[in-house]
Amino acid sequence: MEHVLSLGGPSPTILGSFSTRWKQANDSISSLFFDRCHQGTQERHRPQASKFSIFACQTPAHNRRYSKKRFTHPQNTDLPPVLPKNKKKPYPIPLKQILQTSRADKKLAEMGIEKPLEPPKNGLLVPELIPVAYDVLDAWKILIKGLSQLLHVVPVHACSECSEVHVGQTGHHIQNCHGPNSADRRSFHLWVKGSIDDVLLPIESYHQYDPFGTRIKHDTRFDYDRIPAIVELCIQAGVELPQYPSRRRTQPIRMLGKKMIDRGGIVAAPKPQHSGDVLEFDTQRALERFPPPVDSDVVEIAQSTLNAYEKVRWGVTKLMRKYTVKACGYCPEVHVGPWGHNAKLCGEFKHQWRDGKHGWQDAIVDEVFPPNYVWHVRDPNGPPLKSSLKRFYGKAPIVVEICVQAGATVPNKYRPMMRLDIVVPDNEEARLVA
Repeated sequence: MEHVLSLGGPSPTILGSFSTRWKQANDSISSLFFDRCHQGTQERHRPQASKFSIFACQTPAHNRRYSKKRFTHPQNTDLPPVLPKNKKKPYPIPLKQILQTSRADKKLAEMGIEKPLEPPKNGLLVPELIPVAYDVLDAWKILIKGLSQLLHVVPVHACSECSEVHVGQTGHHIQNCHGPNSADRRSFHLWVKGSIDDVLLPIESYHQYDPFGTRIKHDTRFDYDRIPAIVELCIQAGVELPQYPSRRRTQPIRMLGKKMIDRGGIVAAPKPQHSGDVLEFDTQRALERFPPPVDSDVVEIAQSTLNAYEKVRWGVTKLMRKYTVKACGYCPEVHVGPWGHNAKLCGEFKHQWRDGKHGWQDAIVDEVFPPNYVWHVRDPNGPPLKSSLKRFYGKAPIVVEICVQAGATVPNKYRPMMRLDIVVPDNEEARLVA
């Protein structure tokens, strides 16, 4: 009977042995813990190993495998997405930040406090950016001259029905044309000979003697010259051109909210001194002004043109961090100045609701100096590109593609975009690729 009752609960003998073993386990775990802590303290204060030690030079396997150096130059880089034309472009500055800034300015105006302005927002120049503006303008002239000479050597084709451009001996066979009657052609392009305006897209802006002066109206738009936006940006940054004079203030302007308190009066623009040097800043008739280069100089011209392109892009990015450039949120119109003009020339999405006025917002570098991406051709003398293999092809800015086909070195930052590490298969092998 006692044996039966002992089965109903744990035996004292069993409890005693279990508690003894549990105490021994705790003692062993605690001693092991203190030993590890003491060992870690000794290793922390131990002198570091020599740099010639094999184990000291090597990193753990998991660190080497997932280190950041492996992802410095990715194999593939996707292009920025093509924005739909039935929507407004996204704001480069978050809308929440824009509203916060406007509320702060409105609060200062209600309190009667002037808006704090720093150069160049107050009409004064930034002395550190004047050499940058001159470098950008010099590189812009080299870029126009180099491209005009390279277009005599490297053929460029443009579609007569859409904005597609291709660099190669013949046009590609990729079916991505969305122009008129493209369905009848099964989306094949109609190739014609391209010009320099197909390479450097003509982004122009109104030139104003005083950007903070009278705003351009629709009826007075013909009183102002249209020049490349990059040239106008350099002029407002401090470049002196007799053909396009600009007002240089010595006293800053004053603003109370959105109202201009003191702008130094309205000064009439002097008569410009037009000469033949104006053509240096424009692509008009550039192919006629520059003859074909000598075969031995093609590679050197291509490399200098590519360097000039990178310098222009670097300088424009640096200038736009300080100087205000506005772009329409619906069309490609660009205006260099503190605010946009009032010319009613917008014909894009819902322009009837805005009476043709532009929807101005802060511009980005790609709107002032568009890269104009084209398909990269690895073998210019090979077969044309096909639609079935287009996912294996890369792209690059058209200036980079022209210079590379002329013999220039491919910059490292464009290699992932051009997908140079991908082997293009044949049509039969493409079906086996996952």
